[in-house]
Amino acid sequence: MNEIIKISDTRRAHYLYGNDEDNIQMIEKKFHVKVVVRDCEITISGRSSNVQRAKVFFEELNAIRSLDCPLSKTDFVYALSTHGSRKNISLNDIYSDRINVSNKKGYVIPKTKNQKEYIDSIRSHDIVFGIGPAGTGKTYLSMAMAVSALLSAKYSRIILTRPAVEAGESLGFLPGNLLEKINPYLRPLYDALYDMIEIDRIQKLLDKGVIEVASLAFMRGRTLNDSFIILDEAQNTTIEQMKMFLTRLGFNSKAVITGDITQIDLPKKHNSGLLQANRIFNEFEGISVLHFNEHDVVRHPLVQRIVKAYEQEDMRIQSSRGKEE
Repeated sequence: MNEIIKISDTRRAHYLYGNDEDNIQMIEKKFHVKVVVRDCEITISGRSSNVQRAKVFFEELNAIRSLDCPLSKTDFVYALSTHGSRKNISLNDIYSDRINVSNKKGYVIPKTKNQKEYIDSIRSHDIVFGIGPAGTGKTYLSMAMAVSALLSAKYSRIILTRPAVEAGESLGFLPGNLLEKINPYLRPLYDALYDMIEIDRIQKLLDKGVIEVASLAFMRGRTLNDSFIILDEAQNTTIEQMKMFLTRLGFNSKAVITGDITQIDLPKKHNSGLLQANRIFNEFEGISVLHFNEHDVVRHPLVQRIVKAYEQEDMRIQSSRGKEE
């Protein structure tokens, strides 16, 4: 069957696929259809069910365009890969969600359905776990939510922390005092912060203690009120550290815990606090646990395939061990 989609003008029609023939080919491959664009008409040919799926995708792209939200090549790829997933969230729902961060960045938007669900969970829960591979936006989106909440005066401060544990390294062998030793481990948090707020403004907020960046070791004994707290790289917390952190939460505070359970760098004698928390709180009322996968990786397209390859290798190893036992 053939389905013709009429667009108001030629420029708008070309916008729907980024005026890039490669994008048309990706659409054809995704939905197993033939797509022809002529002036203000997009003709989709193929089996009825496939044509209807492709039509819905174009209609969702058109809705995004109505938001005056430009799609980059990368955005198009993510829109195509997330379309039609089981979660009942449209592309329009995703791209209409804008997190206002500052005059520098303007706003941050989610790129995938899991990212959209993650943002919604942060809005509605006081404790949220974001678990998944690198590049899925766990830390970046939580930072955007923290900055937005601070600027709108929902919280009086942001506290950013992570355990000072890395693969094959020891703090004792690094030069400098304790603060100088842990700063390199906190660099990813600074990077996300500097991407959203002007540098001079960040320094003032740091000097006033409105934004605090510290090692997890400095959290013990504190009660954190009126704060938006982010614990990054939580897979490297011990069970004791995770319990300690979660019990720091005070009144009018929110905590987001992020980590990748496939990248645990703890010594073998220690169990990961994030692994245990994932088991305990997965269906715990009042706490949200979100899992990301390779489709949520917002980096070079090869990174998605790399993450998928490692997941498949892990499954193969686990399967082999099961047969041996």
